[in-house]
Amino acid sequence: MTLPTDGAEAVAAVFRAEYGRAVSVLYRYLGDLDRAEDAVQDAFAVAVARWPVDGVPAAPSGWIITTARRRAIDRLRREAVGHSKEAEATELLVLAASVEAAPGAVEDERLRLIFTCCHPALGPEARIALTLRLLGGLSTAEIARAFLVPESTLAQRISRAKAKIRQARIPYRVPSSDDLPVRLASVLAVVYLIFNEGYTASAGDRLVREELCAEAIRLSRLVVGLLPEEPEAAGLLALLLLIDARRPARLDASGAMMALPDQDRSAWDTALISEGHAIVRGCLLLGRPGPYQLQAAIQAVHDDAALATDTDWRQIVTLYDQLLRVQPSPVIALNRAVAVAEAEGPSAGLAAVEPLRGSLAEFYLLHGVRAGLLVRAGREVEAGEEYDAALRLCGNESEREFLAQRRGLLPEG
Repeated sequence: MTLPTDGAEAVAAVFRAEYGRAVSVLYRYLGDLDRAEDAVQDAFAVAVARWPVDGVPAAPSGWIITTARRRAIDRLRREAVGHSKEAEATELLVLAASVEAAPGAVEDERLRLIFTCCHPALGPEARIALTLRLLGGLSTAEIARAFLVPESTLAQRISRAKAKIRQARIPYRVPSSDDLPVRLASVLAVVYLIFNEGYTASAGDRLVREELCAEAIRLSRLVVGLLPEEPEAAGLLALLLLIDARRPARLDASGAMMALPDQDRSAWDTALISEGHAIVRGCLLLGRPGPYQLQAAIQAVHDDAALATDTDWRQIVTLYDQLLRVQPSPVIALNRAVAVAEAEGPSAGLAAVEPLRGSLAEFYLLHGVRAGLLVRAGREVEAGEEYDAALRLCGNESEREFLAQRRGLLPEG
């Protein structure tokens, strides 16, 4: 990692890149997430004071871990004065003295922390909050703003998650080979949920929360680096890259949402597309297709088309058929219905949507998709009713404006 020469800027860069690494090492030896975080934050506070004066150390990650280790032991000794905890502090000092910044050991600790944060015993919201806090290095305020919840609520969520880890004695380890596929699925799902919330915020006046998209991609790269032999981890990274490549074209000059067929494809990020394609090709060679790999392949077909009319919709339908076999889901079936409509016409698309109307009755996109297909089929009165239903259920203001604009194109009455 190339660091800024300015001490304060270097501290900020190291904090974002190394915070999770340092917390994972300290947690291994202290056995307490709060103590580990406090020690690492103390170390960065020292860095803020010293690096601008003394210069950036040659091994900033090792410097942070060593300083955090010393701060943790100092704090334990102060707390243990006159108490029976003195022996505990001495034992921790011996253990912590062996903590080094050796890359292999540190990477192993960070992998343990990922699986701890994403343990199935924790609720989905807690997994997301802990992952962003401990591995992403985002502040409680940053996470709260991104998910539009009060900071106090988010802080309580993180505290409860840490307490759950202590009380349930959630093990700090990488799952066994038998358990790894299921546990890895939880890790990947958390990263994907973070990205989805960034790419299309569930509520609020912003369609995109760029900081969450960037953080999800960074976490995905981290997982791939730690588990390079897992094709689903690579598939998720490819999926995020191929979708994020289109982010610059999602809004027009006025800030209005642009549907995929209407986007300026010259604004798409070709570097991200090339990287995503290369990962997809590598996954195909392994011959172990999974849900994220198949979704990435679908997005690769979209990104291949120089014009919307060039999109190979039949190939996309085939890929959705494969995806539904490995991951049956009404939302995936809804996306397949859109592809069917493009390949075979709106009547075929409506027929594919019909079985989903019960299970997705409260999902705004079901009504939005059906409205668009009804317009194409010439059934405008029904389309208006579906747009109204979508508007009632949609929480994001940008998407509501998009739906309202489409609704306004229908004839009066």
